[in-house]
Amino acid sequence: MKRYRVALIPGDGVGAEVIPAGLDVLRRAGEVTGSFALDAVEYSWSCAWYLEHGAMMPADGIERLRDSDAIYLGAVGFPGVPDHVSLWGLLLPIRQQFDQYVNLRPIELFEGIEGPLRDKRPGDVDILCVRENTEGEYVGIGGRFHVGRPDESAVQSSLFTRRGVERVARYAFERARRRRRRLASATKSNALQYTAVLWDEVVAEVSREYPDVELTRYHVDALAARFITAPESLDVVVASNLFGDILTDLGGALQGSLGLPAGANLNPERRFPSMFEPIHGSAPDIAGRGVANPMAAIWAGALMLEHLGEEEACGLVMTALRHVAAEGPRTRDLGGRATTAEVGAAVAAAVGR
Repeated sequence: MKRYRVALIPGDGVGAEVIPAGLDVLRRAGEVTGSFALDAVEYSWSCAWYLEHGAMMPADGIERLRDSDAIYLGAVGFPGVPDHVSLWGLLLPIRQQFDQYVNLRPIELFEGIEGPLRDKRPGDVDILCVRENTEGEYVGIGGRFHVGRPDESAVQSSLFTRRGVERVARYAFERARRRRRRLASATKSNALQYTAVLWDEVVAEVSREYPDVELTRYHVDALAARFITAPESLDVVVASNLFGDILTDLGGALQGSLGLPAGANLNPERRFPSMFEPIHGSAPDIAGRGVANPMAAIWAGALMLEHLGEEEACGLVMTALRHVAAEGPRTRDLGGRATTAEVGAAVAAAVGR
């Protein structure tokens, strides 16, 4: 039996509620398959930790995580700590230091859950977004000048490299080849004549290696509209850091609840640990009440099992998740009355059933 060391960072708000539910489901999958066990090491790094220590994680935090097989993150952010402090103090350093250059976001409407598009059903919404995760607009290059003066100014620069675009494009083409062989590339090269043009040129060059995958280039505003008007026409979408961030949150809204979208921050070569997280954030308005939807955390855990090579267990978890989505119980965001623990227990009970 394989044993995996998983670093748990429940983080803020509902993260501390949904991560234990997800971990129970993953461990149940290990029991059913008999192929693995998870050794969890928990770290209390969070906004509360920041208010006590003046940092989101200790100076050696990255080194503590380095020997993990995976990182399971709950949520980052809470009132009292500015968002740019929490993001740049924990999440972005992990992504960048561990070269997690792919942010993978599945967007799927489950049977039994009503989405916001009145004429779209499960099967119409099934998109896999591949977002470049370590450069682009989020590299942190820039500064503020003459702060507090009438002529105060700010500069924020984006960084696109041939290597960065090429490797995320190649990953997206590989995923498209395993699905419906269609890839949409998000760009804005009519206005961004340097970065987006480089993006377009490199994606086109990589496409020559994949003649069996149909590549379509969309301006990002038109692609956002297509998410709403014709999601069934989209298969795999590849986008830069900022464009991908916006498109995936739009896609998450199509799933019927913010309690459903899951994400993976991947180092595909496995030179460093990858990180898996629900996308709903810390939800401080419902934190501590035991009503948060754990499905996104469970789905993120399934992505972790897939990345670790536990394909059978991943399939069992996703089958169980779809079963509970269709049959219940459901938390309040999906029209039910079940608690976080009750939904987590229902998914765990359905694993392998």
